Amino acid sequence: MTTRMGWFEAHTAEAPPVLVERARRFLSTQPAEASIEAALAGAATAALAAAIEVGTSREAALDLLAADALITLALHEGAERDPAGLGASARALRMAAADQGRT
Repeated sequence: MTTRMGWFEAHTAEAPPVLVERARRFLSTQPAEASIEAALAGAATAALAAAIEVGTSREAALDLLAADALITLALHEGAERDPAGLGASARALRMAAADQGRT
């Protein structure tokens, strides 16, 4: 079984280090019992919330890039695990992001 951080490190090996570190920070806050996809999605939501909270600064831009990367990784992991469920996963992520934008 692949660990969450092992999967993350393997799939971000060629990404810019500053972006990987920011995404890793959000991912590390997720519950240990969460699946890889759920942890990535939760981390993406947290990154989006941080970007919204910070506003129009360089930090917000990095948080927004981390949110995008984490959403992409969540979809990637879901597609690897259950290709037929990708549409449902994408809808759930979109709804979570939309809900975050309303708060």
